[in-house]
Amino acid sequence: MIDTTWFSQHQDWLWLITVAADLGFAVLCFRLFGRTGLYGVIVFSLLLANIMGPKLTTIAGLQTSMGVILYSSIFFATDLLSEKYGRREAQRAVLLGFFVSVALVLMTQLSMLYLPTQNPQTAEFAASVHSATVTLFDYTPRFVFGSLLAYLISQSFDVWIFHRIRAATNGRHLWLRNTGSTLLSQLVDTLIYGLVVWWGLVDLITALQLAAAKYVFKFAIAVIDTPFIYLACRWNTTRADSTPDADKTR
Repeated sequence: MIDTTWFSQHQDWLWLITVAADLGFAVLCFRLFGRTGLYGVIVFSLLLANIMGPKLTTIAGLQTSMGVILYSSIFFATDLLSEKYGRREAQRAVLLGFFVSVALVLMTQLSMLYLPTQNPQTAEFAASVHSATVTLFDYTPRFVFGSLLAYLISQSFDVWIFHRIRAATNGRHLWLRNTGSTLLSQLVDTLIYGLVVWWGLVDLITALQLAAAKYVFKFAIAVIDTPFIYLACRWNTTRADSTPDADKTR
């Protein structure tokens, strides 16, 4: 069994390792599968962020959620799609992510309507799994609406501002449009989520304070992902993007 003592004592380093691993997997997926890989990254990261999102932790003295940490590769993948394949492909990926998020909410809510089995041999195990599932997926309407609204608006804004910066700089300064679009769109995402989900449950000042704490991590991630996008943009993924012809011998 792996000794996790070091990680429990060095949570800040664990955060850096997790972000690097998340972005590293996104780059590798792009390298192997091209544009399709980036679609996969967005879908996978959204599902993972929704599942792990309720898990709260403390990094550098600030409370944050795993959703914030595992959300980093979504903006990275959107920006890389914008850079390599254009605005239309990036916006298409945003809508795909929105559809998957809606489907996830619907299907998880339906799954919780099923009662755990009463079979004596498995009843205890089934009850514990059912309880864990409810804990993870019993979203409040406020959370569902806030999350979906924040994602759709912030991601669409990310695509738009990325191309506005690119046009303004005549295609130069990739770091500026990558970091700038991510920072601004993450700010939009954080404000919408904080106001819709938290304001009303807590006062406005507290809601903004919670949002500001999360934005610190989003700001750091936006800076960290810059070398990753430069690395990915150097690769030619024509073969990975091509679709093999159908087998004509059938």
